[in-house]
Amino acid sequence: MRYSIILLIFLLLGCEPASPLLTPDPFSTKESTLMPSTSTNPRSSTWWRPTVGLTWQWQIGNDDIDTAIQADVYDIDLYVDQSIINELHARGRKVIGYISVGSWEDWRPDKDQFPPDVLGNDYDGWPGEKWLDIRQIDKLAPIMLARLDLCKAKGFDAVEPDNMEIHTNDTGFPLTYDDQLKYALWLADEAHKRGLAIGVKNAPDQVKDLIEHFDFSITEDAFFYGWAEQMNPFIEAGKPVFAAEYTDLGGDFAAYCARAKELRFSAILKHRGLDAWLQTCP
Repeated sequence: MRYSIILLIFLLLGCEPASPLLTPDPFSTKESTLMPSTSTNPRSSTWWRPTVGLTWQWQIGNDDIDTAIQADVYDIDLYVDQSIINELHARGRKVIGYISVGSWEDWRPDKDQFPPDVLGNDYDGWPGEKWLDIRQIDKLAPIMLARLDLCKAKGFDAVEPDNMEIHTNDTGFPLTYDDQLKYALWLADEAHKRGLAIGVKNAPDQVKDLIEHFDFSITEDAFFYGWAEQMNPFIEAGKPVFAAEYTDLGGDFAAYCARAKELRFSAILKHRGLDAWLQTCP
């Protein structure tokens, strides 16, 4: 009788009573549907994630790429013929596309698109190259993004951003650590948007700030100059270090191989001109 009276009162007031037989569900998802999603960005699983221990070949040139070398990964120039990329994929290789992000090169098809005020000092030792003012991302963006778009369109799995280590060089611009970091993070984000993995090229001083944003590392003469261990965070994160030493420095490659094995780096010996020749560790 008491419940009937209460029900009548609620009906007269235009309210709906809660059933005395039901209690609020503590696991109800009604509220959660109104909350912003905390799921991982779906892009995070769309690009290649290389693993420690992969073998590699690094050959930068025209279309004279030796595709028969036994290596898990090939690092070749962005502008090679499409058939080379297709052949490497047919052989089961992953393919990294080389671009220079920190220098202007007078032989590239997009060389005339660079505004004069982003061109700095000559790149010592490399005729036809000039350093870039990476602070002016707004002016470099159309060129670099077009290169990343081409990298994606040609089916590359990743990109090598050469000359990203720039703030310590005589560029003609007052570039800082933060300028380099900002540019590197921008490049990583844009590569990942396109489903491309991206590697840190040298830049050992920035590993701590880049390790979470890059997928692998490529080093040059890290053993000869004694900074190889600074790349260890990549290995600890399950990301490979592709280490190249050059013949023109005359270092002890056997000793480098022994240390590379301890560090779990993927080490090779190359000519400075990055032709097809290579020597791998035993």
